[in-house]
Amino acid sequence: MGRPARHDADSLLDAAVRLVGAGGPKALTMAAVAREAGGPSGSVYHRFAGRPSLAAALWLRTVERFQAGFFAALATGRPAAAARHVVAWCRAHPGEAGVLLYRADDFDREHWSDGERAALDAMNERAFAALRDLGGDRDKVVLALVDLPSALVRRHLRAGGEIPARAEELAEETAVLLLETCL
Repeated sequence: MGRPARHDADSLLDAAVRLVGAGGPKALTMAAVAREAGGPSGSVYHRFAGRPSLAAALWLRTVERFQAGFFAALATGRPAAAARHVVAWCRAHPGEAGVLLYRADDFDREHWSDGERAALDAMNERAFAALRDLGGDRDKVVLALVDLPSALVRRHLRAGGEIPARAEELAEETAVLLLETCL
């Protein structure tokens, strides 16, 4: 029986989050993740075939974690709760929120495997379907529940600062006002 792994995929992805927070997607290398996690580069290569696989895993895990709460907020029957969730999740997970300040393309999406790209496409389609199900003007719904709450936290996250105390409230109030014009 072998000894248990010291560096599982999640601990390596946690190290990747810290690297991206400090230096953006370009800072994400196999060697840098190994150093940040305090292990040999072989540990990273054992879990991920290469940088594109590592980048895909980081992006997909982050999107999945964010979307879990976003879908739960939409399920409350109060769509504006999803806008509140965007801000609250970013406050609770600033490192991962920093990853989502970028785009999948910034993480070499074109070099991901077909399966990794398909997984992201499925995640994105599920999100767009949930927003479409709300009805109304799709552009306004996306603006109210995704774009404006994201913009509300972006500059604070990029500067490494605190998200304002009233940010969740502002996101929800703005979403309610905008959704009233389209739902």
